[in-house]
Amino acid sequence: MNNSGVTYTLVNHLDGRYRNMIATDIIAGLSTQNRYIPSKYFYDAQGSRLFEDICRLPEYYPTRTEMAILKEKAPRFMEGFADHDLVELGAGANWKIRILLDAVPPTDRATLRYLPVDISQTAVEEASRELAEDYPELEVVGVVADFTSQLEALPNRRSKMYCFLGGTIGNMSQEEAQAFLHEVARNMGPDDTLLVGFDMVKELDVLEKAYNDSQDITGQFNKNVLSVINSQLNADFDQSHFDHLAFFNGDLARIEMHLRANRDCSVRIRDIGLKVDFQKGDTIHTENSHKFTKEMIDYMAFRAGLCIQEWFTDSRKWFSLVLMKMR
Repeated sequence: MNNSGVTYTLVNHLDGRYRNMIATDIIAGLSTQNRYIPSKYFYDAQGSRLFEDICRLPEYYPTRTEMAILKEKAPRFMEGFADHDLVELGAGANWKIRILLDAVPPTDRATLRYLPVDISQTAVEEASRELAEDYPELEVVGVVADFTSQLEALPNRRSKMYCFLGGTIGNMSQEEAQAFLHEVARNMGPDDTLLVGFDMVKELDVLEKAYNDSQDITGQFNKNVLSVINSQLNADFDQSHFDHLAFFNGDLARIEMHLRANRDCSVRIRDIGLKVDFQKGDTIHTENSHKFTKEMIDYMAFRAGLCIQEWFTDSRKWFSLVLMKMR
């Protein structure tokens, strides 16, 4: 694909199925008593921009903490990385991928291939275009796919480093995270690695401030998922009818984000023929962000058939980057 002189390849393995996926998920999520919307639908163009703003907030520690670890350890991660594929699962703001790429000598970087993978074509196109523009020597292949179930669609001729950064694994349930790690392990070759970012359990005040920032950017990000439903499924959600709610659930070791109706209201989702009535105080569960201990991560890796090759954390042990290989 050529865009103002920038060349990259885009491969779409969803092939028009995105709209069917979101329709199926919204019917399931809003037809149940405990209503929910999967967090993967946060990331349209506006959602991605808002999340980039969140990452710059003083209260939001995960991004800057992870990036500090990456800057220190990138030469170690990328040592001898010529002729490899760098696979980013969940494409978005590519600040972290740039840190890894900058740790590779230009002559070796010209032998690499970068593959951003996400269900959002917009996110994949933006990540592909930006990296292709800034690293013209780099081969870039954007992949529109569900990385939880379509990893076999990726090219498999070369060794890979799969990157699943930002603590995104915490958005999955324990069962989903375990299944995801198992699926990655199933598709890994003997020389492949998996680099995962884990947000660790820490003080309650630090956790809750990170998801309730003083500028309400996180609130805007949370509400934006309603705009995604409006645009994709011809719905009439009014963001002003819902308030952002985020808190730490200690029993489940996770931050929960919800949208809480601030009045009685009704929403029509025309393309799926669904009408949803809300009473004041009713909620839609939009995201979980699980926090981890070292013991939890060790156990998950073992059950997935992976071994932890190296473990990196910050001085406060707030965030961990874990490099895994097949057992």
